[in-house]
Amino acid sequence: MENALKVIDLWKKFRIPHEKRQTIIQSIATSLQLLGKNRYTYEEFWALKGVDFSIRSRESMGIIGENGSGKSTLLKIIAKILRPDKGSVQTNGTTASILELGVGFHGELTVKENVRVYGAIMGLRSRNVKDRMDSILDFAGIARFRDAKLKNLSSGMQMRLAFSVAIETNPDIFLVDEALAVGDLDFQKKCMDKFREFKNMGKTIVLVTHGLNLVKEFCEHAVLLSKGEMIRYGPTGDVIAEYENRVQSASIR
Repeated sequence: MENALKVIDLWKKFRIPHEKRQTIIQSIATSLQLLGKNRYTYEEFWALKGVDFSIRSRESMGIIGENGSGKSTLLKIIAKILRPDKGSVQTNGTTASILELGVGFHGELTVKENVRVYGAIMGLRSRNVKDRMDSILDFAGIARFRDAKLKNLSSGMQMRLAFSVAIETNPDIFLVDEALAVGDLDFQKKCMDKFREFKNMGKTIVLVTHGLNLVKEFCEHAVLLSKGEMIRYGPTGDVIAEYENRVQSASIR
């Protein structure tokens, strides 16, 4: 079976600014923008260090680890939102990213207009968005607000709308970062049912989440990250057991 996704020796660093220690006179000068260019020093922080794995077509994978372990950075590189400093990502098939839901929304536009704009951002053709408008609004549960300005909707309703547009792209690979937690319990159930449908259709799902039960349900394999390093990759049950043992050991110390 061919690979749906292959991550090869992936490295990513960020520059963290630190304000220089200054005398009172220097601080006053900085506030007057006289020494602005020399205000910060920078520290290099490696968010990912040599991450390497592959996922076969029709299989799914969970990415787990503590906060700050590099999970979201990894997913953003796979989604081509970030560029790695070293290494590469190979995908086989179309990809849809359900990461920062609602990026591209505009409060002064109507709900329908936002669907068209966000659909274009997600790669949907204008005609496809028009044909799917009713199903998108119905899934989000906001059909009666179609002509209202988006700014008049609650943040939860906006997130449901963004999720509803994203799942209409019908890709081969879904990249999902905690998006299954969007909305109230009824909407979360609808999301879960939709992803079960995608799973049964043979779609590949790459899921970043702290919900280990979600990883157990949707993913055959998992990756455990810690401080940017891949600690373990393999069958989901084995990787989750490793993670739970590390958490337990850390709590004892």
